[in-house]
Amino acid sequence: MFSKIRYINRELSWLDFNARVLQEAADQHVPLLERLRFIGIFSNNLDEFFQVRFSTVQRIAQSEKSGKKIFGGKSASDLLKTITGKVINQQKESMKILSEIESKLEKEHIYFINENQVLDEHKAFLKEYFIQKVSPTLMTIIVRENSEQDFSDNLAFLAVKLGFESKGTTEHTQFALIEIPRDLNRFIVLPKIGKKQYVMFLDDLIRYHFHLIFNFFDFVKIEAHMIKVTRDAELDMEGDVSKSYINKIIESVRDRFLAEPVRLVYDKGIGADTLKVIKNLLGVGTNDSLIPGGRYHHRRDYMNLPELDRKDLQYENKEPLPVKGLSLEKSIFKAVEAKDYLLYTPYHSFSFLIKFLREAALDPEVITIKITIYRLSKISNVARSLINAAKNGKKVLVQIELQARFDETNNITYAEQMQAAGVELIFGIPGLKVHSKICLVEKKINNKNIRYGFISTGNLNEDTAKIYTDYTLFTANQKILRDVNKVFNFLQVHYKLKKYKHLIVSPHYTNSFIVKMIDKEIENALAGMASGIKLKLNAITNFKMIEKLYEASNAGVPIKMIVRGICCLIPGVKGMSENIEVISIVDKFLEHPRVYHFTNLDKPKIYISSADFMTRNIENRVEVATPIYDLNLQQQIIDVFDITWNDNVKARRINGYTQNQLIRNNKSPVRSQLDIYEYYRNNDNL
Repeated sequence: MFSKIRYINRELSWLDFNARVLQEAADQHVPLLERLRFIGIFSNNLDEFFQVRFSTVQRIAQSEKSGKKIFGGKSASDLLKTITGKVINQQKESMKILSEIESKLEKEHIYFINENQVLDEHKAFLKEYFIQKVSPTLMTIIVRENSEQDFSDNLAFLAVKLGFESKGTTEHTQFALIEIPRDLNRFIVLPKIGKKQYVMFLDDLIRYHFHLIFNFFDFVKIEAHMIKVTRDAELDMEGDVSKSYINKIIESVRDRFLAEPVRLVYDKGIGADTLKVIKNLLGVGTNDSLIPGGRYHHRRDYMNLPELDRKDLQYENKEPLPVKGLSLEKSIFKAVEAKDYLLYTPYHSFSFLIKFLREAALDPEVITIKITIYRLSKISNVARSLINAAKNGKKVLVQIELQARFDETNNITYAEQMQAAGVELIFGIPGLKVHSKICLVEKKINNKNIRYGFISTGNLNEDTAKIYTDYTLFTANQKILRDVNKVFNFLQVHYKLKKYKHLIVSPHYTNSFIVKMIDKEIENALAGMASGIKLKLNAITNFKMIEKLYEASNAGVPIKMIVRGICCLIPGVKGMSENIEVISIVDKFLEHPRVYHFTNLDKPKIYISSADFMTRNIENRVEVATPIYDLNLQQQIIDVFDITWNDNVKARRINGYTQNQLIRNNKSPVRSQLDIYEYYRNNDNL
C-alpha cells in the first residue's frame, strides 16, 4: 500500500534541519561558548531562510496562484502561517536555551551586562569606547510627521521613544531610529575585574549613552526596543540591456537592502504605539511574518563571539593532518603525476589547494590555468594566486559566479582585480549558475601538453574550508581531465553540447546518469544479486529522484542516506520506502560533501560531486561529479561514510513523523567527526 503523503514539505523540512542546529545549542555536552555560536548559526540560518525561501512563498501568496501543486497540497498562504507558527515556537525555545547558557556562563565568571548593570570601574572605559569608536558611526534618524523619509534600507535598529513633560505631565512623544553599526563588533569585552569577565552588547552601550546622543532634547523619559527587518534577497536581473553583467549584479546587491520586508522581529516589550509607527515606516504588510522576540536580535552575531581566553569553554582546535605523499615544501605536480590524491578538509589542510595554484602560477612549464569559482573568501589566496599567474604570463581563464548568494560582493571585488591583471573572465550561461568546483592546469613538456587538475565538492574559500567538510580530488588522469576541459569549452561556447566519458555533468546528464545507475541496482536486486546505494547529500528535494529511490526500495535495494539539511523523501514507509534509512549529522563541522556510492555487483562505483539531488542542481546549474578510480581512495570514502553512518552521538534519525530523534544504542560511542580525525591520524596508508 502506498502512503498518501509521499514528500515532506521543503520549507518545513528546512525548519526541521534548523531545529537540529538548535539541538546543539541545547546540548549540555557542547562547550558553553560553542553553544552560543550554535545560537548564532541557528539565527543566521533563519535570516537566510526568510530572505530566500519565505520570500518566495510570500510572492506566490501575493499572486493569483494558490501554490498547492508546488507545496504538496498546502496553499502558499496556509504555508506562511504554518512557517510563522513554527518559527515563533523555535524562537521561544532558543530564548530559553540562551537564558540557560548565560546563567551557566555566570558560574564560569562570564557576565553579559546591560546598561543598568555597569560597574563604576567600567564607566570611563565605556565612555571612551563610545566616543572614539561608536559615536562617529551612528546613524540616528528623527522620525518627522507628515514628512517623506526613506526607511527602506533599515535592517537592525533601536526604536527609540522620547517622552517630554508639559506642566508636570508627559504629553508629547518623539520617535527616533538608531541603526546598529554593521562594521563594529557586536560585543564589547570590558576589562577584567579579578577573575570576572564582562561583556556588553553594542546595543546596550548605545542605550547607556542616550544622554549624549539626545543631549539637545529636553526629554524626561526614554525607552528603546530592538527591531530587526529581514528583506527579500532575490536579485533582480532584469532591466537595461546596455549595462554590463557586473554592473547589473552590483545594482541588484545594492537593491537587496531596499527590498520588500518579509519578516519583522521585535522586542515583545515594545509599546503598541511604537510598533505601529515602525510597521508604517517600514511598510510591513499582512503577509509579512511578525515574530515577537526578546531584548536582542541579530543573534547571528554570536557566530563571531570573542574567544575571551577561555579555551576550556570551546571545542579543541585540532591541527590539520598530513596527506601521505603530499608536501607543502615539495612539488604537488610531481606527486600527482604518480597517483591521485584525495583531500578531506578540514581534516586535511586547504593549504594543499593553495599550494597547487601557487605552483601553477610560478612553474615556467605551465601555460594555461582554467578554474571555476563560486564563493571566494573576503581575503582570498585563491584569487591572489590566479592574479599572480596572469602577471607571470600564464593564460588564466576564470569562470566566476557573480550570483553566489550573499557572496556577490567578494566575487565582484576579485573579478575586477583579476580582470585588471589580465585574467580572462567568463560569467556563465544565462539561466544557469555555475556551481561546479573544477580546475585544469596545462603544462607544455617536450612540446607535449600534459594536464593536471582538481575536482572538488567544496567552495574554494579559505574561511569555510576550516569548518566545512569537503573532498577534493587531485589528479593527472588525462581521460578525466579531457572531460574537465570539455566543461570549460561548454562554458565558453555553451550552444555546443559535449559528451563526457567519465564525468557526470549538469544540467544535461546528471538526471539520466543517476537514473541509469539506480536502474542497474534495481536490476541486480531483482536478480537476487548484490545491490545497494549510499548517498551523502546536503539536500534532496527533486520529486522525480525521490520517486526513483522509492522504486529502488520497493525492488529490495538497501539505501543508506546521510542528508545534512532538507530531506523531502520520507524513509521507512512500508510499501513505499521501507528499505531506505536516512540520518543527519550536526556537529562542530558542517557536513558539505556529496558522495554517490553504487554497489555495482561488489565493484563499487563511487563519485564525489558538487550537486545535491535538488532540481536546481540537476536542471538549472552547471555541476560536476567525478568518479574515484583509485581503490585506496575509494576505500577512504567508504570508511568515512561507514564511520558517519555508525555515529550514535551526533546522528539524528530523519523520517516524516518524529524528526530529529538522536540515535542512541548500546554500542561504544561513535562521534563521527572525532573518529574520522583519528581514522586519518592513525592510518599510515592515507
